[in-house]
Amino acid sequence: MSVAVHYETQGDGVPVVFSGSVGSSLRMWDEQVREVAAAGYQAIAYDHRGHGASPVPPGPYAIADFGEDVVALLDELGIERAHLVGLSLGGMAGMWLGAHAPDRIRSLTLCCTSAELGPPSMWADRANTVRAGGLEAIADGGLARWVTPSFAGDRRALRTMLVSTPQDGYLAACQALERMDLVGDLPKITAPTLVIAGGEDVATPVEHARRIADGITGARLEIVEGAAHLGNVERPEAFTRLILDHLKGSDD
Repeated sequence: MSVAVHYETQGDGVPVVFSGSVGSSLRMWDEQVREVAAAGYQAIAYDHRGHGASPVPPGPYAIADFGEDVVALLDELGIERAHLVGLSLGGMAGMWLGAHAPDRIRSLTLCCTSAELGPPSMWADRANTVRAGGLEAIADGGLARWVTPSFAGDRRALRTMLVSTPQDGYLAACQALERMDLVGDLPKITAPTLVIAGGEDVATPVEHARRIADGITGARLEIVEGAAHLGNVERPEAFTRLILDHLKGSDD
């Protein structure tokens, strides 16, 4: 069952939904929201279920739950179709939407994401670490995956965002990632699709992005060097330019 997620909107025009990473809040999209709204779109950023200010329903969650929450959000806002920009977990929700709710999607921009993460034991082990020590126990490792050592931005703000995630929500999302397999959905996606990879992303490496692009007819792959997993935060100008170019090329 879908939940009413927390969201913020900025601007007017064709709607663009921003869907974030596990362990993040909608604040990760602040720069893109500002620039996309300034370009004449309605930018909508939201918190996943179990994250930020959204409800924390009992787990486990599945990728379909995250996708259905986006459909419910569009329904709440009276939006028939929207562009979807998703990073990591948000990109997985986007792939699910592209395959299972294609009539609601204008285009997909899939950033630093994967159609299949493994091994499942990695997510089970991470969840056990969180159960034992809270989000603080994985914060340093999470930050090391999110940005490169040369990142000049506000590391403290990113760390705070991660550790502020409701623990039960994070654990339920880990269960979804442990079971996630969207490879079979890729050929079903017909929306114009851009796949963006971070050249330094160890969480969802370039080969994961290439697998997605190869699986979706007509998809285009772009690699942004000097970016780790939160590439839109580390290389905001490059990511925003790619996103806007794809939006403009996909408008109908």
